[in-house]
Amino acid sequence: MAFSFPDVFCWIQNLPPISEWETNSISLNVCSSTTSQPLLNLTISKIHQSLKLSFMIVAEFNNIDPIHLWTSKPFMPSSKTTNLLDKETISNLFINFIQDILHYGSNKNSPLIRFPKLDSGPNLPNIFNLTFFTLFVLVCIYEAPKNISDACIGFLKDHLTSTQSRQASNLLMKLLGSNLQEQWMRSVNLAITNWVGEIEEQHQNMFRTPCSLFSYAFSTSGLWKVQLYCPATCMDVEKSESHPHDKLEFSLKYHQVESVLQFNYKVVVKEEWVEIMVNVDNIRCDVTKLVNDSLVKERGAGATEKHFPSRISLQLTPTIQNQVMSLSVGKSTENPKKEIGIDKGIEASIEPPNPLGLKVSAGESTTVSLKPWKFEQSVYGYSANLNWFLHDSMDGKEVFSSKPSKCALINPKSWFKNRYSSAYRPFTRQGGVIFAGDEYGERVWWKVDKGAIGKTMEWEIRGWIWLTYWPNKRVTLYNETRRMEFREIVYLDVA
Repeated sequence: MAFSFPDVFCWIQNLPPISEWETNSISLNVCSSTTSQPLLNLTISKIHQSLKLSFMIVAEFNNIDPIHLWTSKPFMPSSKTTNLLDKETISNLFINFIQDILHYGSNKNSPLIRFPKLDSGPNLPNIFNLTFFTLFVLVCIYEAPKNISDACIGFLKDHLTSTQSRQASNLLMKLLGSNLQEQWMRSVNLAITNWVGEIEEQHQNMFRTPCSLFSYAFSTSGLWKVQLYCPATCMDVEKSESHPHDKLEFSLKYHQVESVLQFNYKVVVKEEWVEIMVNVDNIRCDVTKLVNDSLVKERGAGATEKHFPSRISLQLTPTIQNQVMSLSVGKSTENPKKEIGIDKGIEASIEPPNPLGLKVSAGESTTVSLKPWKFEQSVYGYSANLNWFLHDSMDGKEVFSSKPSKCALINPKSWFKNRYSSAYRPFTRQGGVIFAGDEYGERVWWKVDKGAIGKTMEWEIRGWIWLTYWPNKRVTLYNETRRMEFREIVYLDVA
């Protein structure tokens, strides 16, 4: 049956001072799918022989002792206000949530980044609740008995992907900053990857993997930015050949896509119209591991056996088009050059029908000069389409829609062999790609009626990212391509 998730922040704020408690603890039911299931409660308890409190996530059963799944640091109740906790303690509890979420991740040697304080404001309750329920998901996945976690995670998933939670996520990500944000997403997506793996085993590949893409966007003066994260195991499989052995499957599973899309825009008011010019600042796409190197070495096929970006496709569209007059795009990457040379030679042979005893032969060779990445711009209505395609330098085919030939699989000089260390690699050493505006992607621009001056216009940035796996150092016939899709809204002021 449906379950309404409580407002944890409001509940804590409305608790009576500790001097008015009639028992040593107070509990709030956080998740329960049916009356026959154990209750998962948030419990605040007095620490024995201490003036401090601790917060706990507890599984309550009918006939057996409760199981403590998570316990916070101790906190001192407020002595200055009528509330149980003052603003400083609430902020410290919020930081406690974040620290324990990051603790479930594999990155233990991160840079020193200070945790932000949770200042008061209209969005404070939503951010606090989102952080708590994210921690609650991880506790369910890692700590709760199977019959409890399976029942609650489905409800939590729907709750955390609701409109209200997504808005709170955007605010939280900005509050954390990019470094903590990446650690947060790696920790959360590691838990999701583990959970999906368990569910797939139970359903014997009959399970439809839930989309776990997280993206957010912000608009500021002259800049649009979209940031997104998605576990590789949650991307849709477009094509697959053969089946990976266990070690290779482990390596491919425990990665996620991390991508940043940055656009610069400029508004120019002319006599006849307004020009809105947008150009690529930076498109970055990395495939990062979710577990540490020692685990990849022990259980996986090696750190270099992973997916790589093979196509990125973006579409920029003004959502209200009645004042748009035209759209223009820049040039795409030039077509590959062909250099044709003719080699001629004379072969001496004894052939009775030929009185000269000579055979003349001529050969022709073709050399193709091809960049691994090709960029194309196109127009659909008032939508500007930007596409980056990776090509196989051996045969010129687009990688995302093809497969390596058998000859290429055994050829140690194929571009996709040692693709992260070769001098001619099409990726960064870490296995990602960076497209900067000075090399890939000239501007696109819309001409807009001058009646738009003084208004705020809305654009949709829609995108698709393809990841492909071809064997790197391993000997295997397995190859596959996965795809994900996202949509975000950005804004600009026409002035």
